[in-house]
Amino acid sequence: MSTNTIGKYRWTICALLFFATTVNYLDRQVLSLLAPSLSETYGWTNVDYANITSVFQFVYAISMLFAGRIIDRLGTKSGYTWAIIIWSLGAILHALAIPLGEATAALLGLFGIGAVSVSIAGFMISRAVLGFGEAGNFPAAIKATAEYFPKKERAFATGIFNSGTNVGAILAPLSVPYIAAAWGWQMAFILIGAVGFLWLIFWWIYYEKPEEQKRLSKEEYDYIHSDKEQESVGAQEKVAWMKLLGYRQTWAFAFGKFMTDGVWWFFLFWLPAYLKAQYDMEKTEIALPLTVLYSMTMVGSIGGGAFPMYFINKGYAPYDGRMRAMFLIALIPLVVLLAQPLGGISFWIPVLLIGVGASAHQAWSANIFTTVSDMFPKKAVASVVGIGGMAGGLGGVFVSKVAGALFDHYKEIGHIQTGYSIMFAFCAVAYVIAWTVMKSLVPKYKLITDL
Repeated sequence: MSTNTIGKYRWTICALLFFATTVNYLDRQVLSLLAPSLSETYGWTNVDYANITSVFQFVYAISMLFAGRIIDRLGTKSGYTWAIIIWSLGAILHALAIPLGEATAALLGLFGIGAVSVSIAGFMISRAVLGFGEAGNFPAAIKATAEYFPKKERAFATGIFNSGTNVGAILAPLSVPYIAAAWGWQMAFILIGAVGFLWLIFWWIYYEKPEEQKRLSKEEYDYIHSDKEQESVGAQEKVAWMKLLGYRQTWAFAFGKFMTDGVWWFFLFWLPAYLKAQYDMEKTEIALPLTVLYSMTMVGSIGGGAFPMYFINKGYAPYDGRMRAMFLIALIPLVVLLAQPLGGISFWIPVLLIGVGASAHQAWSANIFTTVSDMFPKKAVASVVGIGGMAGGLGGVFVSKVAGALFDHYKEIGHIQTGYSIMFAFCAVAYVIAWTVMKSLVPKYKLITDL
């Protein structure tokens, strides 16, 4: 049966996931775009900024573990709702970071704890709330994709909604610096944070589980569940985390996320600081290069999601075709090794090379998420994604902390370019290392049927 005759409502759900992910990345990127000017205003070092970003990543990482479990229990609709309410409030809370920090310092003073930087404390608390809420986005979106798409379409659907990360990254430099210039940095956090509440209206109108969705035709419902016989029964059973950790497939996904999530977050959180440190660019000057860079990543997100279909159509099992595609994708970020050696020619050279590497990351991301739904039954998907998300978040904390220390060290001796060279080298090789370990842990496709 042609897919044209079965209906397309599942793509409406994909569009909702895309817009939520766009809002997710808009909210998390506001601080990085304002960081160069905030650092000057409040006297932050690179280590201070790394500590602020690390709080987000650490809380995000720990929350991802529980977010997957909560999404599995609450269901996709309610779970996603609570996630976006919390992270939108967290985004807006950044505007109150200074009074929040003052209140925190006063409270700690009552217990004899002093020397707390007001600005750093306020932003850390705000980032913690943001990270807690944002942790729900990907477990919910992956679960919704598993509910509304057959396995052969999941990587493509994931690639589409995952491209919201790129759109958010594109829209942020096109809006945040200009809002801050016109109305102050606080208003940038307030206006961008409020967008999530608009999305909630459409989510509640258009999303229901497939079996309760009146807008879904019987033909499309049957198509979505065409590979149902491969799934384990008992979708409402609880799956213990310790049991999931007993599978090599869980560890393969977690290691892949640990090695590569930090690369994307490094680009997201540190590129404005890089352009400031190496090219003395800030505020609205960074809008064009960052917009170009993140526009490039759209190609990787959507194209990377569709790429495995080439191998799957040749007869490979979904996982095997996906791993072949991911190996080729893992080679592309090696071009980032040239970012610093050629950076003296023009700032556009590293911007474009990093754009290629970041595009490859998005292609990688679309596929690594989908390896979970390739091998695990639907009832365990969000929990496994949560475990991997926690690993990715901890990898992000490690990358940020190392980056902050490196940059302050090399800035002191007048060679901050060396610090960025080291970090870009890691970003270039991380994917090949991740793929090698993942392939070693799960050399052949094996569907998990004993959960």
